[in-house]
Amino acid sequence: LYTLVVQSRWELIRTALEGECKSSLDIRDAILSYNTVHAKRWDFTALNYLCTEGMENEEVQHLFNVTLPKMMKLVLNTPKICTQPIPLLKTRMNQSLTVSQEQIACLLANAFFCTFPRRNSRKSEYANYPEINFYRLFEGSSSRKIEKLKTLLCYFRRVTESMPTGLVTFTRQSLSGFPKWESSKKQLTRLHITCKGTIEDEGYGMLQVDFANRLVGGGVTGMGLVQEEIRFIINPELMVSRLFTEALDHNECLIITGTEQYSKYSGYAESFRWKANHKDEIPRDGWQRRCTEIVAVDALKYRNFMEQFQPEKMIRELNKAYCGFMRPAVNPENLSAVATGNWGCGAFGGDTRLKALLQFMAASEAGRDVAYFTFGDEELMRDVNAMYRFLKDKCVTVGTLYFYLKQYSNVVSKHLQRPNISLYGYIYDKVNTNMDPEPSPSDSNLTTAPSPCPADCH
Repeated sequence: LYTLVVQSRWELIRTALEGECKSSLDIRDAILSYNTVHAKRWDFTALNYLCTEGMENEEVQHLFNVTLPKMMKLVLNTPKICTQPIPLLKTRMNQSLTVSQEQIACLLANAFFCTFPRRNSRKSEYANYPEINFYRLFEGSSSRKIEKLKTLLCYFRRVTESMPTGLVTFTRQSLSGFPKWESSKKQLTRLHITCKGTIEDEGYGMLQVDFANRLVGGGVTGMGLVQEEIRFIINPELMVSRLFTEALDHNECLIITGTEQYSKYSGYAESFRWKANHKDEIPRDGWQRRCTEIVAVDALKYRNFMEQFQPEKMIRELNKAYCGFMRPAVNPENLSAVATGNWGCGAFGGDTRLKALLQFMAASEAGRDVAYFTFGDEELMRDVNAMYRFLKDKCVTVGTLYFYLKQYSNVVSKHLQRPNISLYGYIYDKVNTNMDPEPSPSDSNLTTAPSPCPADCH
């Protein structure tokens, strides 16, 4: 007989990270020493390429001689830095969690070294949570992974050289009641629309929209590299939300206050490139949080183009945007504008012109102005601006606009492909003539168009 000593996971992690890491192979061996079940499946090609060919020799030396040892020390100091278990922001909870930037750096260092247990499989009790460990960032040979790793290592270099001392708050907001859109008397609030600039640069002081996945961060630890993933890697403190935020339901959003931007970048998706270190100059509030408020709202993904014009789908998007923009405890007069753009219009198949109107309606109902960024699309900027000016000039309320959207849905519901009448063309025609759109039998309560111009609209 002999005694079999089974080391605890933490002892294995400590043993691995108390050693030296002088190459990407050492990082691989350390990570796999406490993730043995994944040893044959996890691939470190991207990490190896970055360390051997993707960086200048001086940067590689600094990574292995300075940054990585400090990251390993952060992980080893986890019990001292994160003294309490991290609460989970579960579905149907209205709850906030405030953590220090040092605690976030510690947790993200743990994510880099893949220390979080039971988070590497969709079959675990955390199946309804995003991935947090970075193992998928290390695999394959895509330039996306290389550029993401450069961006994240810029963050780790910064925080290990000079640890930030502020706080970040994560708030899960779950609404139980929503407006009756068809009867809303709200006027459209103010709009600024531009094809230049970005939400993160020109949206200072505004509520900045993250075009989110229901699992916040989307494909940030994988191949994803569109609006949400880019925001998460240039503001990596957003990534820690993936540790504790359960998938968002239709009536929920995640509000993040206080994250810092650490990197400059260029491009989008396949053309994304890390450019340089970024010094965030945004002031801090009384809680020592950067005055950057980001809201994660997830749009629906459509199988075919016409699906999004179904009334129940439009209501869902209105309610989701309203949840993101609404603050029940704050007077609307004190709310900042919403900085947004083509939400859910890329891989999710949303129509830019419809999504713009739905977001205007939700923001107006919540009492917020809108700054809308079309990301270089001049034609969209002109079309949306002209429609907005037209609706304002005609004093069209949120409820009246919803009426026309629903009637357009009735007209085009028979189409599987794009109809020959455009949404905006239909609205221009019906508002100008103030004629009753053709009702469907199921819309007997909507046979008369609401008056587009209430007496008090001026």
